[in-house]
Amino acid sequence: MRLTKQFWAAAGVLIILLLVAAPGFSQNCALCYTQAASSGSRMIQALKSGILVLIVPPTLGTIGMLFIVHRRTNQVRRPDESADSRQDW
Repeated sequence: MRLTKQFWAAAGVLIILLLVAAPGFSQNCALCYTQAASSGSRMIQALKSGILVLIVPPTLGTIGMLFIVHRRTNQVRRPDESADSRQDW
């Protein structure tokens, strides 16, 4: 299978975004760090659960919306019409 220029461009952009975002992963909230360090294992588990609660629903919502938009786009597309049967609007 031959890979297109669009694929390589998208792959390059993705790699650049991952490399640029790497310093952002090392940023920590000082308050969260001190609270987690001074608390017990129950509090640490609660923080982990809270993070998942804040991340999972928006991610699933975004994936769902992309799926719906993709399906709707394919439903609306029409086959290419020949040049003779075009309608002038």
